[in-house]
Amino acid sequence: MLIQKHNYISTLPDFLAYLVTAMVLVAVFLAVYTAVTPHREFRLVREGNTAAATSLAGALIGFILPLASAIAHSQSLIDAAVWGLIALVVQIVVFLGCQLSTPTLVKDIEQGRMAPAIFLASFALGAGMVNAVCMTY
Repeated sequence: MLIQKHNYISTLPDFLAYLVTAMVLVAVFLAVYTAVTPHREFRLVREGNTAAATSLAGALIGFILPLASAIAHSQSLIDAAVWGLIALVVQIVVFLGCQLSTPTLVKDIEQGRMAPAIFLASFALGAGMVNAVCMTY
């Protein structure tokens, strides 16, 4: 049996372009998301606030899921980046919607209350999953 060799290294430039773009989009997401939320997630996480870590992790994964889908299904790097920005907007809308429906959300997370953090993380993850699937059509 003859095994065909493929020159996978030829795709390295595309891999690097998509990887760097994804890392930049994640950094942009974190910067925008933490600027929109009234509480200071990174400070709270450094202080050991599990509620802040949980809500931020949910939002981050809720963003990365559709970003990964966009990368996998896009026609170009620009296409993937645009869909990544749309995923960012969706997560901001999810946070604002949760904040509207639960007026004490921010204060509760700052005080380390897990139930509101899990509520927010769940909506962020759910929206990310639906967003990811919707991007495949």
